[in-house]
Amino acid sequence: MEAKLVLEDGTVFKGKGLGYEGTTWGEVVFNTSMTGYQEILTDPSYRGQLVTLTYPLIGNYGINHNDFESYEIHAGGLIIREDCSRPNHWQSQNTLDVFLKEYKITGITNIDTRALTRRLRSKGSMFGVISSEILDEKELNKIIKQKIKEKRCLVEEVSVSTPTRIPGKGPRVVVMDFGVKYNIVRYLKSLGADIFVLPYSSSAEEVLSYNPDGILLSNGPGDPMDISEKVPEIQSLATKNIPVFGICLGHQLLGLAFGGRTYKLKFGHHGGNHPVKDLRTGKVLITTQNHGYALEDGLPPEIEVTHINLNDGTIEGIKHKDLPVSSVQYHPEAGPGPKDSTLLFNEFINKLTGQRNVKKLVNF
Repeated sequence: MEAKLVLEDGTVFKGKGLGYEGTTWGEVVFNTSMTGYQEILTDPSYRGQLVTLTYPLIGNYGINHNDFESYEIHAGGLIIREDCSRPNHWQSQNTLDVFLKEYKITGITNIDTRALTRRLRSKGSMFGVISSEILDEKELNKIIKQKIKEKRCLVEEVSVSTPTRIPGKGPRVVVMDFGVKYNIVRYLKSLGADIFVLPYSSSAEEVLSYNPDGILLSNGPGDPMDISEKVPEIQSLATKNIPVFGICLGHQLLGLAFGGRTYKLKFGHHGGNHPVKDLRTGKVLITTQNHGYALEDGLPPEIEVTHINLNDGTIEGIKHKDLPVSSVQYHPEAGPGPKDSTLLFNEFINKLTGQRNVKKLVNF
């Protein structure tokens, strides 16, 4: 079936429909990873976005039950050059097309993704609409003008609604769920942590009622200022002398809690090949990234910048000079991507070991 992608600047790409027949809209971004399309689609940080994959052939190893990064597809739509309808892999249980249909996700294939990516790089990320049911371009432009005005609390859409426990015999870690990926929980579990995943709306008092040995501020979608009401709560938690570790959106919120500012990147960082320099060791890590916002330079003097992006110089990691608080903008859990920085989870858990004995739950 015929399909169209229309951008807010009026650019039109004609292709073939992929997945569920329908109409979808959102911010159009591109990801440069060569593999990992299933993990990308199920990453809560992509909630409501139309994801362009720059690698030209997608779907060639199929879909399996092991590579989910959450409970469903969160991307609003998928844009690819070519779909492989006959995947070949021993773990494959489904095709990409059937996977998208199952979760009612509309996509488009057979378009020039290189031209689209170049346009997003030069003009910046834009709102767009994909449709395999409406082909009138004037009507699609009307949809863009209408939907671009709508405000969504994306974090609320992806966060757990009730506390969830993943038991372990090690130190207790409370995860504030702004859109946590399964791989973060998997790494914490592999290190023996006793994990409690709490709704993003949890107050500092509620978090502390679990007697955490450490607190993890997770990744998540959207602009951190959309949940600015959480900043005072995080500021309160970060000053309790309990180790706090932030990832991606959690990193941005932590920066805001200490008086920093955030800004929107031109086209964001989405991919598995971003070089990041650790300023403490001089070592360069290849990282997975997925964010549209970053911390501004000029952080308060008590905050030390620990990592920078070698592509554009943006801040990729911070730590407090006196408190056991740190964060990174990139994804040490990868999924997909390189595992250069997975030791950050070991460092975090090592901070918690011996902090105090694991206590019984309070108010749970």
